Amino acid sequence: MKPIRKAVFPVAGLGTRFLPATKAMPKEMLPIVDKPLIQYAVEEAIAAGITDLIFVTGRNKRAIEDHFDRVPELEADLEAKNKLALLETVRNVIPSYVNCIYTRQPAPLGLGHAVLCAEPIVNNEPFAVILADDLLDAPTSVTRQLIDAAHQHNGSVLAIQDVPRERTNQYGIISGSTVGGNTLRVEGIVEKPAPENAPSTLAVVGRYILEPEIFEHLRQTQAGVGGEIQLTDGIASLLQAQSVFGHQYEGTRYDCGSKAGFFQATVEIGRKYHGL
Repeated sequence: MKPIRKAVFPVAGLGTRFLPATKAMPKEMLPIVDKPLIQYAVEEAIAAGITDLIFVTGRNKRAIEDHFDRVPELEADLEAKNKLALLETVRNVIPSYVNCIYTRQPAPLGLGHAVLCAEPIVNNEPFAVILADDLLDAPTSVTRQLIDAAHQHNGSVLAIQDVPRERTNQYGIISGSTVGGNTLRVEGIVEKPAPENAPSTLAVVGRYILEPEIFEHLRQTQAGVGGEIQLTDGIASLLQAQSVFGHQYEGTRYDCGSKAGFFQATVEIGRKYHGL
């Protein structure tokens, strides 16, 4: 497998579960303590060796671009006031060797469609997909863990975790057989099955390493519920043609797409890293 240097961040969603806060602010810019949610995802990617960050945006997402851009007047003000620690914090939001690239998803046609929008930038390379809603706190970047598994097994890799059976209807659920350690070869994947129909309790969470062939499968994927193109359906098609693996990552997941998970992340990360 080629080196994995590109990561796609689908950030075009409307964030309706956090209204009215997200009426004028992207949900990805909501802060967990002192950093917006999207920055945690970006830092995880950079720690994994990613150098090209591809943001698939929509309307009213300009704040994300502004956050990762330089603000010379702010930097000059902090320098003049000798606030050097804050100056370094602002300057180091993105290292100089990392590129931020933005493209638009013209309509809310699903996660699979959002990934497909990044194809002209990704080209014929394997790449990561990182969903900022899932904040994954781990000693080793979860994206790094998946990249290592992808190189070891030479295929696409999905981040998976064991969930209570009564919650299988909230996730894509895989079936498969162990190939070593925490990695399984995926034999099937189904989107949000009822508990009694779920093939396992191994759920896919918001991290993926995908071979570029996924784009062709997404192009052939029919729109499903709500007229959306599901990434899960594209992966189900891909695994008929080549190996796809699931990797049980090491780390703690906070579902920041829900208010309860967002609050839990704020409390626990605040205590762990900031002594609050």
